[in-house]
Amino acid sequence: MTESALLTVDRAIDDLRRGRPVVVTDGMSRVAAMALDLATDDSITAFESNAGSRAHLLISGRRAQVLKITSDARAAGHQVVMIEREPRADLGFLLSVADPVEDLAVPLKGPFRPLALGAHEAAAQAAIELAKNARLLPSCLIVTDPSAQPDWLEVRAETIMGYAEARAARLKIVAQAKVPLADAESARIVAFRADDGALEHLAIIIGEPNRHAPVLSRLHSECFTGDLLASLKCDCGPQLRGALKAISEHGSGVLLYLAQEGRGIGLINKLRAYALQDQGFDTVDANHRLGFETDERAFWPAARMLTLLGFTSVRLMTNNPQKVAGLEACGIRVAERVPHQFPANPHNAGYLKTKQQRTGHLL
Repeated sequence: MTESALLTVDRAIDDLRRGRPVVVTDGMSRVAAMALDLATDDSITAFESNAGSRAHLLISGRRAQVLKITSDARAAGHQVVMIEREPRADLGFLLSVADPVEDLAVPLKGPFRPLALGAHEAAAQAAIELAKNARLLPSCLIVTDPSAQPDWLEVRAETIMGYAEARAARLKIVAQAKVPLADAESARIVAFRADDGALEHLAIIIGEPNRHAPVLSRLHSECFTGDLLASLKCDCGPQLRGALKAISEHGSGVLLYLAQEGRGIGLINKLRAYALQDQGFDTVDANHRLGFETDERAFWPAARMLTLLGFTSVRLMTNNPQKVAGLEACGIRVAERVPHQFPANPHNAGYLKTKQQRTGHLL
């Protein structure tokens, strides 16, 4: 993928986060999309006026299943569903469809009328993927075959769908320094960033690992609430500090600190998921109600970082078999899975039980 193609996706993400429409095309069809997360009554009116048609609501197949709009959406291969926007569907109603926090308070939202996307499905699916990359709710207002708007950025659907892997391939080391840590005094932090200036990832190298043998490693997704605030809702903080201590006691190893908050959905959406958990939903159902998959993380950045550091095989500290499979699919051999478990507390016992029962964690 060319630098200019990647830059176009970066600009499209920025436009969505600013509330601006973007046009997604697969070469045969086009859709104009605007993130519902940041829409206003005025921006919707302007969007429809400039696009030349009434906008309809686009949501992920996961969210459509939750709302019982179509029970076989995913079984039929439809990753996204377009819903007719009726005249009564004001902004408040649209947000209640996209944001599940009010589902229990406003349980009866239908009936909904799904509209066939036909040839526009690939472009529509890419529009939802773009919203996910922007860390917004996976829902958009879209217009199919919009009027031409020279100031609306146009981006290719296939570029969006290949964005995560292509961006990871452009990661490079940009800075490093010795940083003695409480649990690992002989630590060095290496920062990685792509040329596009997007999200930065960190590697914490402890000691002097042997590049010719599987290195003791931990892939740790950043967790603002657990790592920095010592939240009791998850086990991220103990896992982070425990991994640093274990690697230090072993003598050497590497911990990758990945910019994948909330299993890839971002901090704000993670807080939305927490609000749903307060309503009684487990972490998997909370993600699905938001419209996300159980885990939205990609393992390409981790594989690229390890490769740049000179490691080709790891002893991976994890309880999650999907991490093993994901890393190996990206070209890094996992010589051994090293269990990495910590005691539960009254606030995260249910979360750990869900990990074990629904996502296959070996606890």
